Amino acid sequence: MPRYDTVLFDADNTLFDFLRAEREALLDALTFMGITPTEEMVQVYSAINDSFWKKLERGEITKDALRLQRFVSFCDHYGFEVDVARLAVAYTDFLSTKSHLMPGAEEICRKLSAHCRLYIITNGIASVQKGRFAPSPLYPLFKNCFISEELGYEKPHLKYFEAVRAAIPDFDPATTLVVGDSLSSDIKGGINAGLDTCWYNPSGKTAPAELPITYTVSRLEDVIPLILGD
Repeated sequence: MPRYDTVLFDADNTLFDFLRAEREALLDALTFMGITPTEEMVQVYSAINDSFWKKLERGEITKDALRLQRFVSFCDHYGFEVDVARLAVAYTDFLSTKSHLMPGAEEICRKLSAHCRLYIITNGIASVQKGRFAPSPLYPLFKNCFISEELGYEKPHLKYFEAVRAAIPDFDPATTLVVGDSLSSDIKGGINAGLDTCWYNPSGKTAPAELPITYTVSRLEDVIPLILGD
């Protein structure tokens, strides 16, 4: 028997290579709008985008506002005079086609799915996440994909995890593990929900002492023995 029979995997930068998807989608969207993109623009946008998602986690902005305001900030930074709303839509449309996986993600999930139930927990935009998840080889390995936009709450909000719990048959918190790269959404949310957590930390960051993280791994494949109990 596995140590954990239910695993809640974060999507972006845990199983899916979001930084690659973000870069490609931005380059496509800027080109579509007649702007010659640069790598500096990618870095600037990524930082702006991350700051807006952190605001969303803290409840300081709505997801609808995030979709547009991140591009308002980006265009203001560069002084671009473009249809910002059209740019925002183009970006999400392109992003929904980027299903790149993190190295080893398919093999890891395939092995785990033979022994336990796998679910995705994500704060992403529903149309984008569905567009990326459905064609990926992970799709048949997962029981469900819980998207915050559809549940009505964002990670780390306790009500998000309560909704996930209610949707999973025979949910047992004692045999459920949250796996994710974000301390502020995945790990904090899992801890607040009374669940064991595994922080995927490939860059070797230092965790805050006040967060009682159950496990920390630097390689995604290291979750296998933690979950299966090998």
